[in-house]
Amino acid sequence: MQTRTIEVQEAQASLDELLALVREGVEILLTEGGTPLARLTPVETGRRIPDLHPGAWISDDFDDGLPDEFWLGEERNCICK
Repeated sequence: MQTRTIEVQEAQASLDELLALVREGVEILLTEGGTPLARLTPVETGRRIPDLHPGAWISDDFDDGLPDEFWLGEERNCICK
């Protein structure tokens, strides 16, 4: 990965340009008085691995709203140990 070093004061005036470089895969090292301060790097996209968790499932009611009792803190059908 290519790295480009730039002073913070200069970076403040050219954020759009720096973000364009980051999108292209360039790492930006921000310095203050020549001392490294921060690093802008592209975010790595996660890879999905098919069958990583075989047998995992999502309940059919996963997207259903929660009952009022849940939001109000009322206990109902609670199994406490």
